[in-house]
Amino acid sequence: MMTMTVSVEKEAQDVQTIHPATRLGTVHYTTANLDKQIAFYRDILGFRLHWREGDSAGLGAGGEDLLRLTEGPGARRVRGTTGLYHTAFLVPTRWDLAHLLKRIAETHTPIQGTANHGTHLALYLPDAEGNGIELAWDFPREQWPRTGEEMMLSNRALDIDALFGVLAEDPASWDGLDPATKIGHVHLHVADLDATERFYHDVLGFGQPFELPARMGAKFFAAGDYHHHIGTNTWQGADAPPPPDDAIGLRHFTIVLPDDAEIERVLARVRDAGILTERVEGGLLVRDPAQNGVRLTAESAG
Repeated sequence: MMTMTVSVEKEAQDVQTIHPATRLGTVHYTTANLDKQIAFYRDILGFRLHWREGDSAGLGAGGEDLLRLTEGPGARRVRGTTGLYHTAFLVPTRWDLAHLLKRIAETHTPIQGTANHGTHLALYLPDAEGNGIELAWDFPREQWPRTGEEMMLSNRALDIDALFGVLAEDPASWDGLDPATKIGHVHLHVADLDATERFYHDVLGFGQPFELPARMGAKFFAAGDYHHHIGTNTWQGADAPPPPDDAIGLRHFTIVLPDDAEIERVLARVRDAGILTERVEGGLLVRDPAQNGVRLTAESAG
């Protein structure tokens, strides 16, 4: 009898948890000046222009698009709303991150800060239109802090000299982003952390790898044992409004599930929660309680 109970509980837990192989895919922005944004990502950060058609373009590292840009007539920067805090572009080696920092220095590109988070090294900067960028490299998983307290204690300044020292050890030339570069996480401004938790944790099924003190005003969500795929905060103020339709910034980010069966499992919970879906290219669009767009797709859909 006990074995049956445990099995039922395990099955229920599995049904409610997003698949551990879930990852993030393309992030899509509205831009006021497509040429300017392409030049920034290509000429400074080493992105490749994968395609351009009309008012849209796709950029990345040679594989799937990491970033899609669509120019909007009259698009404008609006402050004090929900939306994107930053997109983290995750490079495969510390050497790659060092070259990005070198490139930023050579081009006199302004940065907002650097950090060693214990889980990863990070460089923070705005793009040409003020969208937040995090350039990141992960430490090996066995070195990661596993609790919110450990993470807060691990946070420290990034050792710039040590990072540049990697280039002295390997002076090979850099030819732009490594093809293994991917979206590590997105960090969002939201209006209500409890409602956000219900959406990403209770409905979509992401785990919560660590808890931060309430005074931090932030919650983090992850699939599997990753440190986080989605960060959220109320730093624009509780009950911040969503941006208007003509705002520069995030249109949606993409959650990539392993297959169609996993999509159906998540969509069943979405429907049960009464959340509307909209069919878009390559998947279905839902919106979190702060109206941030989330595209759900499967690996086979691209």
